[in-house]
Amino acid sequence: MGNEESTPIDESTPPNTLSARTLEALADYIKSGKVKKVVVMTGAGISTSAGIPDFRSPETGLYANLARLNLPYAEAVFDISYFRENPEPFYALAHELYPGKYRPSITHSFISLLHKKGLLLKCFTQNIDCLEQEAGVPEEKMIAAHGSFAKQSCIECKEPYPRDEIQVHVENKTIPRCHFCKGLVKPEIVFFGEALPAAFFDNRDLPREADLAIVMGTSLTVQPFASLPGFAREETPRLLINKERVGNLGTRADDVLLLEDCDGGVKRLAEACGWLEELEALWAETSSKAGTDIGKTADEQPGPEKTKDEQLEAEIAKLTKDVDETLNLSRWHTDKVKSEKLPGERSKSDKKYEAPASGLGHVFVGSATDSTHTATAPKVDGSGSVGQNSSEKDTSGDGSKL
Repeated sequence: MGNEESTPIDESTPPNTLSARTLEALADYIKSGKVKKVVVMTGAGISTSAGIPDFRSPETGLYANLARLNLPYAEAVFDISYFRENPEPFYALAHELYPGKYRPSITHSFISLLHKKGLLLKCFTQNIDCLEQEAGVPEEKMIAAHGSFAKQSCIECKEPYPRDEIQVHVENKTIPRCHFCKGLVKPEIVFFGEALPAAFFDNRDLPREADLAIVMGTSLTVQPFASLPGFAREETPRLLINKERVGNLGTRADDVLLLEDCDGGVKRLAEACGWLEELEALWAETSSKAGTDIGKTADEQPGPEKTKDEQLEAEIAKLTKDVDETLNLSRWHTDKVKSEKLPGERSKSDKKYEAPASGLGHVFVGSATDSTHTATAPKVDGSGSVGQNSSEKDTSGDGSKL
């Protein structure tokens, strides 16, 4: 599966469930009452308008900016082996990305609206930002395929760690330690070399139960996430809201494609359903937390209006500056400790790291290669979506198995 080559359905082929492959026909289907279970699948494209830089876009993605800092390789910030030896870079990054700093986009509020209307069966996301929860989607409705900041635990004994305590550490750029074994604590984000959440594999066939599948802001290039739309039944309408066609969306008789940015797409769908006023009111509620316009962090005051590109550039510049400052402090401290070590003693910080030869793929990529569900290092795919390498093979050829 993944971003496989696929032939769009012939326009002369009539749909099976919808009256036409149009936004208006899809809205009529929703308003008819036949839609009771919606499964949503999202990627980084729903969060970039909130000001969060994506991971892979050349020159503007997070990896591109971290690459110029003094890391053995940019993706080391999400490498569990590197984290064990030097957790400071990750916590410098976490300080900038931690939930509460960004306002959800109107797309996040649209997912929340589906829940409020009793239509949301489940939302699968590749994102780690928790903005769906910030917008009002209950945690039990979410499947974070690559983990998230929602929970945290010790990497040694797996003991859960209090959310309020890790938040203090993140704000102060200090390193939390387990209260029981003194091991390092990190958010339950899937790092390279770690297993994917069991919840993803336990729920991956839920699209089969859906009356409507919605895919937004993802390139569908990474497994096993990329296989999810294929689990929907042939007669189930599938809606893609994305800047380009991805995966095999558009090959079925009831696929509807809105090739545009996610925020614009959900507003058009809401308007066609008669929900636009409701959606905008729900999104307005999210501003009470952040007190900022879209694309600005919660601790910034509104200023002169900027384009989305200018907002994103400013966020990346601030993120890179703060991470750089923290890493410089970390390097100063490391050098100081090394200078004080006993003659002949070799510190852990002397260890050399190299980017995994398997090519990049974790919280962000890959190809299925073996029978485990272990993440490998991330890979730039140009989509900006956060993907994950699964290791489970698809032996069916039709997406019925990962």
